[in-house]
Amino acid sequence: MFKKIAATVLSLLILIGAIVGIKVLQIKTLIAQGASYVPPPDTVSTATVVAQNWPPTLTAVGSLSAVQGVTVAAELDGKIVGLEFEAGQKVGAGDVLVRQDVRAESAQLRSAEAAVDLAKLNLDRSKQLLAKSTISQSQLDADTVAYRQAVAAAENIRAAIDKKTIRAPFAGRLGVRLVNLGQFLKAGDPIVSLQAPNPMFADFYLPQQDLSRLALGEPVKLTGDAFPTGGVEGRITAINPDLDTATRNVRIQATVQNPTEVLRPGMFVDVAVELPTTDRLLVIPATAVLNAPYGDTVFVVEDHTDAKTGRKTKVVRQQVVRLGVTRGDFVAVTTGLKAGEVVATSGVFRLRPGHAVTVDNTLAPPAELAPKPNDT
Repeated sequence: MFKKIAATVLSLLILIGAIVGIKVLQIKTLIAQGASYVPPPDTVSTATVVAQNWPPTLTAVGSLSAVQGVTVAAELDGKIVGLEFEAGQKVGAGDVLVRQDVRAESAQLRSAEAAVDLAKLNLDRSKQLLAKSTISQSQLDADTVAYRQAVAAAENIRAAIDKKTIRAPFAGRLGVRLVNLGQFLKAGDPIVSLQAPNPMFADFYLPQQDLSRLALGEPVKLTGDAFPTGGVEGRITAINPDLDTATRNVRIQATVQNPTEVLRPGMFVDVAVELPTTDRLLVIPATAVLNAPYGDTVFVVEDHTDAKTGRKTKVVRQQVVRLGVTRGDFVAVTTGLKAGEVVATSGVFRLRPGHAVTVDNTLAPPAELAPKPNDT
């Protein structure tokens, strides 16, 4: 009985030993395979680190205004008897816009002119009588003053009649008509907006630390949703001598030409002031940068030759960089890279140091300094 139990136990030990041996062999095989496993290369797009001249640019948000703009208004009370303009039309300086009723003033003018004629006759008669020593010098003086007063009264009425013929103070384009025929206007009531659209002013603010870098005549570029492709160029024509005490910003005014009248007063614009100095920077596409809490890095693509097989491949090296200004799809690198090095620009989140890669730039979108994405 004891011999049977011992034989059974021995058989079990042999079976367990065999199983353990097989498992140990399998694990060793897997470890060896893992140690020798080489992951397949990832496909990436690349870009070469290049040196470019980027002129320093100061940016701000500005507002457009007309060089000449006014809301034409009535100077005197009166009823409108004639509208001589259409909304939105161009007018020249002095063109009649509105005529007000002047019948009462015309009657007063005829009376004043009659008074002028009478005062003139009295003055002429007094001069003749004074020559004959028939009247005194004081009488002549009184008649002279009376004549001048009559002339002034007539001129005052003519001025009132002229003010009731409302004219364009300068050439420009009219806006929406705010009055109607037969309407009674009071002094100061608005009639129509008149704007001279060419040239235009662009007003914007920059912080006080940039004041020393600004000068009259510096070129500016305006861009916006309503602008033609490439924006509009102008120049700085005025810099405020004082600063805003609340923000410590200085107000700057640029003048731009607007022959097509695509720019309108009140528009918001993006303003870029291009400074005369030029910085030479190393630039790469912004998609090449892998941002992390410990710092920004890029993956430099380098040629590698296997020491055993002699096989040539491309591998990546992770490099810490310090970034500078950005412009469009590009970012400047101040430290960490040299001109001519090649960096991966897509799929960088999958890469690790020493990882093999293959380069395919056929589907990579081009990086641009001034990208203009299509509306979708």
